[in-house]
Amino acid sequence: MKYLHSMVRVRDLDASLRFYCKGLGLKEVRRMEVPQGKYTLVYLGVPENPEAEVELTYNWGSEEDYGSARNFGHLAFQVKDIYATCEHLQSMGYTISRPPRDGHMAFVRSPDLVSIELLQDGHLPPREPWSSMPNVGSW
Repeated sequence: MKYLHSMVRVRDLDASLRFYCKGLGLKEVRRMEVPQGKYTLVYLGVPENPEAEVELTYNWGSEEDYGSARNFGHLAFQVKDIYATCEHLQSMGYTISRPPRDGHMAFVRSPDLVSIELLQDGHLPPREPWSSMPNVGSW
């Protein structure tokens, strides 16, 4: 058996690509426009692990409510510097729901409320302001 990808339905493809690509650093691997089905599939990956992808599915003109995404769980990404990653995402306007108080784990939500777990490669020593920051909302 071989793991292929996880699929996430998105309401705003541009906002989602901004978060996943510019925010998290994923790269668009391929895209499929399906006019007869009225949807677009965008596959994202990372150079270090190109076989494990995230598929963004955008249904054209859909007003469907995808809910709070709590039933999905989360996507997890290992990062080289969790503090720099969280600072970068904050500078782009994203809220860090669970700050990296321990120098190892944080959570942020995508524009579609998908919970994203960020895990430090190893552990960094606790650092302010992160070590004193409270959780915000749910993740």
